[in-house]
Amino acid sequence: MPSGGEKRQPKYQRIAAALKDAIASGRYGPGDRLPGESDLMATYGVARMTARQAFAALQAEGLVEARKGAGVFVREFKVGIRRRGIQRLAVEVWGAGGSIWAADGTGHDLDVEFLGVFEERAPSAAAAALKLPSGSAVCVRRRRFLLDGRPVMVATSYLDAALTVGTPIAEPDTGPGGIYARLADLGRKPVRFREEIRSRMPAPEEAGALTLVPGTPVVLVRRTAFTADGQVVEVNEMVLDSAAYVLEYEFDA
Repeated sequence: MPSGGEKRQPKYQRIAAALKDAIASGRYGPGDRLPGESDLMATYGVARMTARQAFAALQAEGLVEARKGAGVFVREFKVGIRRRGIQRLAVEVWGAGGSIWAADGTGHDLDVEFLGVFEERAPSAAAAALKLPSGSAVCVRRRRFLLDGRPVMVATSYLDAALTVGTPIAEPDTGPGGIYARLADLGRKPVRFREEIRSRMPAPEEAGALTLVPGTPVVLVRRTAFTADGQVVEVNEMVLDSAAYVLEYEFDA
């Protein structure tokens, strides 16, 4: 018999909890189709709207996805990228003309889609990190990364426009080693990096750029690059599809 708390719980929440338990127990595995709205109506004696609310609750948690004309399915979380945060930034990589992104896609088809390079007024956070006066011009480089044809990350770099104007950094192709190798050419070689990581639900434009299904959070990585004298030369803000990445940090004790 339902407890007092269960009686007070809305019907759609009780149905969602039952389906969630079935998923957790393995009764419904990744990619499996859940019972349809009509099935839930018959099993629980509820209206169609209540069945839809139950599915909506599971979608909001990112557990299921609705496929038009096919039904509601348990989501498959296919991690495709193991992002090794320390090794990928080693000077041995970009200093030798390598791409720091290439290692992320080992064993997969990794493409970088260039979205543009332009000057704009610095966002307040980027201006503060670069120690620029409010409203200063920054060089903005934006890229989207695709794994096996699927977008998994959008990255935006901010650099002092006064430093980058007329250099390859302000061009679509920065050359071997990318931004960091070109900064080294300018006498602004990065020797230290700091990454800050947090998670949240995506903004609509982020969900669109990464083709995320409803309920999928994003991981935000904000990297700051420092020279030997402590000067900040780049701020890189990355938005990652949380279902596509494992963030790995390995270092000596």
